[in-house]
Amino acid sequence: MIRRVVFNQKGGVGKTSITCNLAATFAEQGKKTLVIDLDAQGNTTHYLLGGAPSEPGKSITHFFEETLRFKFVNPKLDPLVRETPYPHLHVIAADQGLIDLQGRLETRYKILKLKQAVEVLCNEFDYDHVLFDPPPALNFFSMSALLAADRILIPFDCDTFSGQALLQVIELVQEIQSDHDCALKVEGAVVNHFQKQARLPQSAVDEVIASGIHVFEPYLSSSVALKESHRRCKPLVYSHSSHKLTEQFRQLSLSIEERLQAEVKSLRPRKKRTKAKDAEI
Repeated sequence: MIRRVVFNQKGGVGKTSITCNLAATFAEQGKKTLVIDLDAQGNTTHYLLGGAPSEPGKSITHFFEETLRFKFVNPKLDPLVRETPYPHLHVIAADQGLIDLQGRLETRYKILKLKQAVEVLCNEFDYDHVLFDPPPALNFFSMSALLAADRILIPFDCDTFSGQALLQVIELVQEIQSDHDCALKVEGAVVNHFQKQARLPQSAVDEVIASGIHVFEPYLSSSVALKESHRRCKPLVYSHSSHKLTEQFRQLSLSIEERLQAEVKSLRPRKKRTKAKDAEI
């Protein structure tokens, strides 16, 4: 099981669209997938729940409210998990109540509570994928997600400012690794809004590759289909199953999985050859 956060401090790079459509693609493949919405705007919640209204007391806001109450037992996330209209895909909703909690959570240093609760949840319910959708800013909720995740995917929309923001995220991850001794690693950049015929997008991507950051393929193109899927509150695999962009998301999910498997394989200790085998050679 891998916990991923999709994060960039620059807004408008497609963070929520990438999170939700990757999650839906994993779920389409039969993998048990959970998305945790940490953005007070609740766009992920609205998108994945088919526009269904939030249920009172059943959001990530409730979890953080509980952490502020002095208890010997930490609050749990499993009562907050909601089924989406799609098989294998679950979500923990967000709402605007998060805005009022941020200052109190920061002063009480509750930054590791989400990580602890996610670890308990995953041990009990055996998710294949957990994806966090934090706000596009460095605040308490995005830091909570970064500390709770194993990997970070950085959306990149082929813009100069996005490139600068990407490098800032890399520096942030290095700082987090140093300060918290956590497992967070940069998994790579996801190129969004790519225009194949234009020179500037390819030049921007080449600069990212030259910096040593892994860039996943395929690059995601722009499409009206994505806006239509937002309006219908249906991820692309359910609203536009055979569309080019949908297939790009499917291929992207496979690329992410293949890179992870290669990484795991490289970390396995090699078996020592026995004297008998050496003699045969």
